Amino acid sequence: MIQLLETGESAWQPQDFLPDLSKEGWQDEIEDVRRQAANIPDDLLVVLVGDMITEEALPTYQTLLNTFEGCDDPTGTSEGGWARWSRGWTSEENRHGDLLNKYLYLTGRCDMRSIEVTIQHLITKGFNPDARKDPYRGFVYTSFQERATKISHGNVAKMAARCGDKNLSKICAKIASDEGRHERAYQTFVKEILKRDPDGIIRVFADMMRGQITMPAEQMTDGKDPDLYTSFSGVAQRLDVYTGFDYADIVEHLINTWDLENIEGLSGEAERDREYLCRLPERYRKLAERSKRRVAEPKQFSWIFDREA
Repeated sequence: MIQLLETGESAWQPQDFLPDLSKEGWQDEIEDVRRQAANIPDDLLVVLVGDMITEEALPTYQTLLNTFEGCDDPTGTSEGGWARWSRGWTSEENRHGDLLNKYLYLTGRCDMRSIEVTIQHLITKGFNPDARKDPYRGFVYTSFQERATKISHGNVAKMAARCGDKNLSKICAKIASDEGRHERAYQTFVKEILKRDPDGIIRVFADMMRGQITMPAEQMTDGKDPDLYTSFSGVAQRLDVYTGFDYADIVEHLINTWDLENIEGLSGEAERDREYLCRLPERYRKLAERSKRRVAEPKQFSWIFDREA
C-alpha cells in the first residue's frame, strides 16, 4: 500500500496553491485570493472552517493509529510496513490542515484566533471512535471515515467553483483526491482480512454499525458553544455537503467494495450479521429522508465574527 502514498520532491505541497510572498507581484496574488473568496457565502465558509479544524486535529488521529495492536510504530522510526504507512499517511494528511488554514487566513473573512482556540480544544479533548485497540475495528472505521472526508471536501470543491472561487475549488479537489487514495488503502486492508477471517471482520463491522460511526470532530468547541459540532454539522447537512444520505451511501459502498452480498461459508452468527449489514443502506436512507424535514435554525459562529449561518 506504500505505493498509494506521495512522498519526496514530486509530492504536492500547500505552497503550490498559495501566493508566493518572496516574489514580485505577491500583493496582486493575495488580492486575487481575497476577491474570489468574497463570493463564498458564510454558511459554506463555516463548513470549510469545520473541515479545516477536523484536519488540524491530526495528532489525535496518528495517536489512534498507533493504538492498534500489532500495527503500531514502537520506536517512532520502525521500518515495518504498517509503521511506514502510518508515518507516510500522516505526512500527507498534514498538508490538508496547513493549506486550508493558510487559505482562510488570507481571505481575511475569519476570526483566526477563535479557530485556533477551537483546534487546541479539539486536540486536547481527543476523540474515541471505539476502536478498542482492535485493528479490525480501526480499519473499518478508517475505511468509512476517509470516504466521508473525501465526499465532504469534494462537495465543497464543487460549491466553491459555482461561487466563482477557483482557488478554493482546486484546493478542496486536491485534498479530496488524497482522501480517495487513503480510502482505497484502508478498504484494501479489510479485503485482505476478509480472505483470512471473514467471520471476524463481518462481526466487527456489524457491531460498529449497531452503534454509530463517531465523527472525528464531535468534541469541538470554541470555549463558548458546547454544541459547536452539532451547529457545524447542521450547516453541512443543510448545504448537502455531508448528509444522512451520504452516510447510507458509504455503508452501501463498503458492502459492495467488500462484496458482502456474495460471501459464503460463514458461521451462523456471522451470516446473520452479513444479512443485517446488507439491509442497512435502505434503513439509513429512510432515516435520512425523515431527518431532512428538520431544518436547522441559524446559529452564530465565532469563527466568522459571530455572524449567523
